[in-house]
Amino acid sequence: MTRSLPLAALLALAAAPLAFAPQALAQVQPAAQPIPADGTVLDIVAEGTSTRVPDLALIQAGVVTTAGTAGEAMQQNAARMAAVLGALRKAGIGERDLQTSSVNLAPQYRYQENKPPVITGYQASNQLTVRFRDIARSGTILDALVAQGANNIAGPNLTLADEDGALDEARRDAIARAKARAALYAQAAGLKVDRILLISEAGMPQMPQPVPMLMRGKAMMAEADTAIVPGEQKVTASVSVRFLLK
Repeated sequence: MTRSLPLAALLALAAAPLAFAPQALAQVQPAAQPIPADGTVLDIVAEGTSTRVPDLALIQAGVVTTAGTAGEAMQQNAARMAAVLGALRKAGIGERDLQTSSVNLAPQYRYQENKPPVITGYQASNQLTVRFRDIARSGTILDALVAQGANNIAGPNLTLADEDGALDEARRDAIARAKARAALYAQAAGLKVDRILLISEAGMPQMPQPVPMLMRGKAMMAEADTAIVPGEQKVTASVSVRFLLK
């Protein structure tokens, strides 16, 4: 015999999951941190800095050749780039610090009015990205590159090998400045710093921008001893800290 539940019981079963759903949801939601009634909230934004001497130089060094045919342009370019690579390896630059950034071959045109362009030859280019870990030697290496046929050089761009370490140092300085400023405000108000309620990094940290140095022409560098002066670079970090004063 089939028995059916009373309509009231069916309605109670149907409503049961809905009754427990809000409670389950409430269990997974974190409760907001209460602020004591006798406390005063103080928000501080502080900037920290870290000053380092650049220890990494990035240079774009390449060869540009022009010839009557595409094959000749590429062959001449490959021969001169081989000499450039040989000079870099002889100077002690490791393979991990050498990377081909671009290889291009493009026709050269002569344009005349009311006439279609005419191909007059081909230009081949090969560009390397080179990292110098000994900035003091980078000037001498640059001169050697030009002597070996590099005729398209950009840089050096001076930067930091350990950017994360410099940024962490700036962050620690920012927190220390925020705490000192909070103590000053608390003392002026006749209060004391009880604890930190919230820390957030305000904005994007400012990493040191590579410092470009314009290279001189080949004729000027032939008898020159190029000097690279690293100077200093500053890394900054900004933090927002919420303190509870009592």
